[in-house]
Amino acid sequence: MFRTEITPQASQEKINISSPILSIGSCFSDCMGQRFTTYKFDSLANPYGTVYNPVSIFKLLEYTLSKSYPEPATYVETHGLHANYDFHSSFSHEEPMEIEKAIQNAIDHAHKHLKKSNWLILTFGTSFIYRRKSNKEIVANCHKIPASRFNKELLTQKQIIEKFEAFHHQLMSVCPDIRIILTVSPVRHIKDTMEQNSVSKSILRITCDTLEREYDNVQYFPSYEIMMDDLRDYRFYKTDMIHPTRDAEEYIWKKFTEAYLDTDTASFVEEWDKILKAIHHHPFNPASEAHQKFLRETIARVRRLEGKIDISQEIALLEQQLTDK
Repeated sequence: MFRTEITPQASQEKINISSPILSIGSCFSDCMGQRFTTYKFDSLANPYGTVYNPVSIFKLLEYTLSKSYPEPATYVETHGLHANYDFHSSFSHEEPMEIEKAIQNAIDHAHKHLKKSNWLILTFGTSFIYRRKSNKEIVANCHKIPASRFNKELLTQKQIIEKFEAFHHQLMSVCPDIRIILTVSPVRHIKDTMEQNSVSKSILRITCDTLEREYDNVQYFPSYEIMMDDLRDYRFYKTDMIHPTRDAEEYIWKKFTEAYLDTDTASFVEEWDKILKAIHHHPFNPASEAHQKFLRETIARVRRLEGKIDISQEIALLEQQLTDK
């Protein structure tokens, strides 16, 4: 035994293919969200772009729950673009009305999705925040505004928990049956120095543990521990030595599915994996009788899932390769 394998505790409540899911947080939320989309879950991942600190995550979710829009003071113009301190830089535009419209549309869409969601997945990236000197407000994104306009601070566990309590109370009034999965991003923030990154992650981890103990509908998934301990070898990191490789992401996803998916959904994910490989198979001779037979068999396999998921895109992709249409 030359590694320390981590087996997350199996959840009593299970996710199935029809369970609506909203995930929000660091870039790790994007990774998980992409996999939910790949496997045809009713999922919405990071509708406001990546966001790293928990206070900003809760603020965005409060916008979502109340379907309210940012105050004018949260908008900023920089480098010829208009942006918003509470949102990712992907919400930027030369015209101020366009950025406001894009943000409002995103909030409306996320509000509709959250109201029907069974699961909310929150990924915390850092305890460090930047606070505007002008009004003391915490920002999600500095948008390359000069650092002199902000104070950099380290959130305390108490501050995060207080913000969570207010958010959770609002959430329960709108989505009383929703389940929350907390996780800490395994991506290290080396610009804070490795020592301070450890402090930051420790605050997040302790906070997650406290919230899991205090709230019946909150669970913790150990993506951070899996990456740091189970996959501690640098072969599981990209060339920046910070971000997980695709193999590492797949491994963590597999651990997640084992802990959270019900039996039927886990079987579907396994079957869909095989179908995806078949769909993206590149034959030596596409017109050969063997490959045409393979296509027809694959189409039949996909059609068996009709009614369970939307298969129109996959069927169209396969049928356009048939020579006897």
